[in-house]
Amino acid sequence: MIMSREAPVLVSACLLGINCRYDGGNCFDERIARLVSRFVMIPVCPEQLGGLGTPRESMKIVGGTGSEVLNGKARVVNESGVDVTEKMLKGAEETLKIAKIFGAKRAIFKARSPSCGCGEIRDATSPEKLIKGDGVATALLKKNGILVITEEEIERFADAT
Repeated sequence: MIMSREAPVLVSACLLGINCRYDGGNCFDERIARLVSRFVMIPVCPEQLGGLGTPRESMKIVGGTGSEVLNGKARVVNESGVDVTEKMLKGAEETLKIAKIFGAKRAIFKARSPSCGCGEIRDATSPEKLIKGDGVATALLKKNGILVITEEEIERFADAT
């Protein structure tokens, strides 16, 4: 008998307690950690995969959202104003590559991140202001048919299983 296997799920590494956030910390989420017993979860940090170190300066998307970064119409810059767009694009591409290698069809990513944000990200003009759109890695995953949600939408994950 051939047993079918559930496709693995990409997850922002910071949500599993990996210290990969820009400030060197993590965003451990117990609800996400509990899913490890039910699903194969592959931790990823698109920013690290793109070559950005930890800790690193915070970043923002200038001129749009992750989709516009993919289309060359927006840029990602750090606090000092250094353009890190190429590293963010590389990280998104490496994340997609991992998804394809393992056959991941879903991802649970960190809300509002310039890489992982899904549905809304922080506005470049004010970190307190949110705009509709996705981070760079999320935009690329969605473009390739991968369902992405944030830890704030974990109930949707259960519905999609």
